[in-house]
Amino acid sequence: MDLIWLIPVLPGIGAALNGLLGIRYFSKPVAAAIACATMGGALLLSIFAFAQLLGAEHREHVVTLAHWIPPIPLQTVDGLGAFEAPWAFRLDPLSGMMILIVSGIGFLIHLYSSSYMDHEPRGGYVRFFCYLNLFCFFMLTLVLGSTFLVMFVGWEGVGLCSYLLIGFWYHKKSAADAGKKAFVVNRVGDFGFVLGVFLIFFTFGTIDFREVAEAASQMPVESAAFGVLSTICLLLFVGAVGKSAQIPLYVWLPDAMEGPTPVSALIHAATMVTAGVYMVGRNAVLFSHAPMVMTIVAVVGGVTALMAATIGLVQTDIKKVLAYSTVSQLGYMFLATGVGAFGAGAFHLMTHAFFKALLFLGSGSVIHAMNDEQDMQKMGNMKLYMPTTFITMFVGALAIAGVPGLSGFFSKDEILAKTFVASPWLWGLAVVTAGMTAFYMFRLIFMTFFGEYRGPKWGGDAEGQADGDHAAAADDHGHDGAHVWHGPHESPKLMTVPLMILAVGAAVAGYVGIPPIIGDFVGVGNAIEHFLEPSFVAESAALAEEGEHAVAHLSHVVEFGLMAFSVLIAGLGIALAYHLYVRRPKRAVELAENWAGAHRVLTNKYYVDEAYNSTVIKGTMGSARGLWAVDRNVVDGAVNGAGWLTRALSWVSHVLDKYVVDGLVNLAAWICAEGSYIFRRGQTGLIQNYAVATLFGVFACATAFLVVRFMG
Repeated sequence: MDLIWLIPVLPGIGAALNGLLGIRYFSKPVAAAIACATMGGALLLSIFAFAQLLGAEHREHVVTLAHWIPPIPLQTVDGLGAFEAPWAFRLDPLSGMMILIVSGIGFLIHLYSSSYMDHEPRGGYVRFFCYLNLFCFFMLTLVLGSTFLVMFVGWEGVGLCSYLLIGFWYHKKSAADAGKKAFVVNRVGDFGFVLGVFLIFFTFGTIDFREVAEAASQMPVESAAFGVLSTICLLLFVGAVGKSAQIPLYVWLPDAMEGPTPVSALIHAATMVTAGVYMVGRNAVLFSHAPMVMTIVAVVGGVTALMAATIGLVQTDIKKVLAYSTVSQLGYMFLATGVGAFGAGAFHLMTHAFFKALLFLGSGSVIHAMNDEQDMQKMGNMKLYMPTTFITMFVGALAIAGVPGLSGFFSKDEILAKTFVASPWLWGLAVVTAGMTAFYMFRLIFMTFFGEYRGPKWGGDAEGQADGDHAAAADDHGHDGAHVWHGPHESPKLMTVPLMILAVGAAVAGYVGIPPIIGDFVGVGNAIEHFLEPSFVAESAALAEEGEHAVAHLSHVVEFGLMAFSVLIAGLGIALAYHLYVRRPKRAVELAENWAGAHRVLTNKYYVDEAYNSTVIKGTMGSARGLWAVDRNVVDGAVNGAGWLTRALSWVSHVLDKYVVDGLVNLAAWICAEGSYIFRRGQTGLIQNYAVATLFGVFACATAFLVVRFMG
């Protein structure tokens, strides 16, 4: 377990090799081999570490690599504290489960991508695997981080990689805009997360997860007033809302489908969007002491699940259906954590990773077979052309619908049971959502794989053009050397083998969480809930005991009734989808016409994007333009006015200096010059002139004397 630091480092090395050297020197096979090998190595190390964790008496192991930030004096509620952040990784049941999910699903998606992205130019191909490895590095850092700050590095890293991968086809405006939208919306949530971390240090004097949990466990539950713990949890939840696409920050995730399909499977089904759920679970002790925030979490999760499910009912883009399904399933996970069922939320996170990655990769296989067509209205009867993809996606749809025996049934039933105990009306929302989920998922299956082929022709009758000869004549992406499409065909092995493995996971992964009514009968308990329990409580025995009794248990009769009812609802959803899209497809069109107003609202996603554009976007742009005008006319005007005034004053000063100051000086000089000329005329140096002047002076004096005397 001391080598857990290698788990994120290996894909980081792969990203560095492909990013620094690959674009210039590596061929496509070499780049793919490096990316897949580093992810495979991370998977093997994760399995080894997880196996050691299972056999350990104390199921927590911390590895400190370096003292990242040395102690810095910062103010806390108790006075001056020392802020420090070691670069440390923590392996416990929750992070152990997450590294298996991230590395396992990530490895399969890397294999799938090596074929799916083969049509890309060499430079773009290598760049894609660099981004994919980099994402896995940050995601593994996020789930293994021992402190909030190490988690935040991974948190922001996956946000960056999300931007890079969603906007991978940057030459396409819609993809570039979707990448920017994801980045900006996530920054809104991250602002709340950062404030929460600041408040955590101010309150507890530490940012270590275990130390924070221990300190919080000693504080009273804030059931009567909204105190500091509630504020911390609310701020953290804002970050989770942004990362895990909940109301009101869910709008980025459906647009993120503009990225390549493997990106959708990795980032927006199996890993990144579950980071918010993981973060809430990691801080279960904090949230357990803030019941008012827990209620907010549950309500937001339930409403998000229902709202996204209603939108998924009418979408025709195969990836958009899965995108809104992801938003809905994430709502289920938050609903579970909000009612205190942290183990059930983590369990559904695990099963969801299998069947949603399977469905996304299966949709990519269909898109690949249809020459990049994503509209389900232009598909049909695809089971004839791609049986492997059909069977695996069918298993995934059964799992997400909650059909008994498959993984989704166990995790969804666990959430419904715990929700019923906490809030019957939230349980009602969840059951309705479950029925809608079954309906829209099998609507996808029936529109894509059943009925008549509705896609474009490819050189004759479409029904007979996708035989084995044509499929063999096409290359890995349905194009020959001249880029001529030869019709729908099964995907290559590198794409179908990951689908098969994920289908097995979607079928059997739920058996680690058998519900009590079945577990008591066969003598097997809920293994995953018991395994994850130490991650959701503090080490003190009192809190551990409290955690055991925090959620009441149902009687077997009530549990069986709830289970049967949820299965019935799912069955009705599947039957309705079969009736409308296989037996009477025209009826679906008639219903859309008869309920045109509601259909239009759902098709346009409740006009939420338009509302954001009319308020937030236009308001922000209008404010920006107003600030620009203020800057130009007031700030710049003041600066420019000051400059003009300075120039005017300098001109006046110049005039005064030139004509007044210099004029007076020059006038004095002129007077002196002219006066000296007059006096100079009397100083000729000739004796006769002086004698004449003397004689003239004598006569003048005598005359004056005589005049004065005469007049006197």
